[in-house]
Amino acid sequence: MTPLHVSAWYALAASLLQVVLVVLGGPLLLGLMAKLRARAEGRVGAPIRQPLRDIRKLLGKERLRPKHSSAVLALAPYVVLGATTVAVIISPLVTTHPLLRDSADLFVVVYLLLTGSVAMALAGLDTGTAFGGMGSSRAMTVGALAEPALLVSVIALSIQAKTSNLPGIVASTLAHPALASTPTRFLALVALGIVVIAETGRLPVDNPSTHLELTMIHEAMTLEYAGSDLGLVTLGAAMRLGLLVALLVNLFFPWGIASTASIPLLGVAALVLALKASFFAVALSLIEVHSAKLRLFRVPELLAAGFVFSVLAVITGLATR
Repeated sequence: MTPLHVSAWYALAASLLQVVLVVLGGPLLLGLMAKLRARAEGRVGAPIRQPLRDIRKLLGKERLRPKHSSAVLALAPYVVLGATTVAVIISPLVTTHPLLRDSADLFVVVYLLLTGSVAMALAGLDTGTAFGGMGSSRAMTVGALAEPALLVSVIALSIQAKTSNLPGIVASTLAHPALASTPTRFLALVALGIVVIAETGRLPVDNPSTHLELTMIHEAMTLEYAGSDLGLVTLGAAMRLGLLVALLVNLFFPWGIASTASIPLLGVAALVLALKASFFAVALSLIEVHSAKLRLFRVPELLAAGFVFSVLAVITGLATR
C-alpha cells in the first residue's frame, strides 16, 4: 500500500471519527449544560444523556407535517444535517489532516453553516404561520450580524497564520505557540464566543428552555415539526453546537489535536477535544446562570459588539505583522 493510500485512509477514518464525535457530543454538551444549570439553580435536573434519549425517541415517531406545507419544510432538516456534516468532515477537530483538507477554507465552513440557517428560515416561512415568520425574521436578523463577526474573527486568525485554511491555522498555532497569547487572539476569542452563543440560541440571546411567543427565535421556526422531522431538526441544532464549540477550542487552544498520521493519536485527540469542549460548556453554563435574556432590540447591540471585537482583532493582526 502506498503512502498516498495510507494518508487517504487515515483522513477518511479521522473524518468519520469527527462525525461520530459531533453526533454524540453535541447532544451530550446540551445535556451537560442543562445539568449544570439545574444544579446551579438548586434542582436535580435530567441526566446528561437525556438529549440523546429524546432524539432517539423522536426519530422513532411518526412524521407529521402541515397540510399546506411544501417540500421546503420537508427538506430543511436534511439540508441542515447535510451542510453541518460536510463542515464537520473537513474541519480540524481531532486532526489537522481531515478529509478534503485543502477545501477546509474558512469561507467554505461559514457558508455551509449559513446554508443551514437559511434552510431553517425558509422552513419557518413555508407554513405561513405567524410564529414561523416571526422566528425566521429574527433568526435572519441575528445571522446577518453574527455571520460577519464569525467570518472577520477567523480572518484575524488567518492574517497571523498567512492562510485561510482552517487546518493550516491550527497547524500554525501548534508550530508557533506564542501566537495564542497575542491581543489578536484574545479579541477574536471574545468575538467568536459571542457568535457561538448567538448561533446556537443560548442565553442571553435566546432561551432554549422556554416557548414564550414574544421571545423565542429558533423554537418559533420548529413549531410545525413533529416526530422524526423534529428529531432531525434537534439533532442538527445539537451538531451545530458541537461543531462551533469544537472549532472554537481548537482554533485558540489546539494542543492535543493529532498533527501526524497516527491512529492512536486520534483516540487521544478525541479525549482531549471532549475535555476542552466540556470546559467551554461549563463556562457557557455559568454565563447562562448569571445572566438574563436580553430584550430583542438589545440583541443587535451585543452582536455589534462582537463584530467590533472581530474588526479590532483584524486591525491588531495587521499592525503586528
